[in-house]
Amino acid sequence: MFDDFWLQGQLLWNTPLLAGFIMAGVLYGFLLVNFTKGKIHPKQPILFFLGLGLLYITVGSPLSTISHLSFSLHMIQMSMLYFIIPPLLLLGMRDSWLTKSTRINKIFLPPPAALYTFAILFLLYHMGVILTFLSQHSNVHNSYLLVLLYTSFSMWRPIVNGQNERYAMLSGLLLLPACILFIFNASLGEVNNPLLAQMTATLCFTPSEFSSFNLLPAPFNTRLDQMMAGFLMLGMHKFALIVTVRLGKKVQMHDWGRDG
Repeated sequence: MFDDFWLQGQLLWNTPLLAGFIMAGVLYGFLLVNFTKGKIHPKQPILFFLGLGLLYITVGSPLSTISHLSFSLHMIQMSMLYFIIPPLLLLGMRDSWLTKSTRINKIFLPPPAALYTFAILFLLYHMGVILTFLSQHSNVHNSYLLVLLYTSFSMWRPIVNGQNERYAMLSGLLLLPACILFIFNASLGEVNNPLLAQMTATLCFTPSEFSSFNLLPAPFNTRLDQMMAGFLMLGMHKFALIVTVRLGKKVQMHDWGRDG
């Protein structure tokens, strides 16, 4: 799911993943039409399909490979994947699907456990030693990213409900160290992009033949790029928190067709 799609040095779109997402969209529409009582608010399917589309662009398009070219592009991808897409998909789902279904509830981790687990794993992921190791072992890397995605959905559930602003504040505080880590490393002059190094090795290119400097202008892959990545992650997470809390409150206020 998270692999890079290259063929003879050219970027590709993941067609099998697109087919899977189309099937997921069809299933969502079927459930919404046939197993929902009451009026359906138009914002719910819009939010769900927006989240599904962004998920495909993030992991199934050339962006999944382009994001390796610099820290800031990589952080945009990670922020989309864990801070934007999960709340969009959850907001697009029926309240009864998430709260009244015992089977679905068992899938998710308890919110506090999910939040602390995600914060720790996300911080570790962006430590140089860990990221270098993961970039050299694609199966472990993909598994790690899937665990992050799973915990992010569990982490966003109470925020989507629009009734737990203290939890939202705690989320912002716990994810702050990962942002600070990037900024701190940049201040020390550490500019090491193992994802780019692994990509050039996979394509049998040397850094002089293929690097972000040949494709992207300054300040990519510099100290400023690494510092920018930390601020981007911080800003996108805060933005996601504010918008999700507001949308969650509107969901509750307008009673988006709860099953009676």
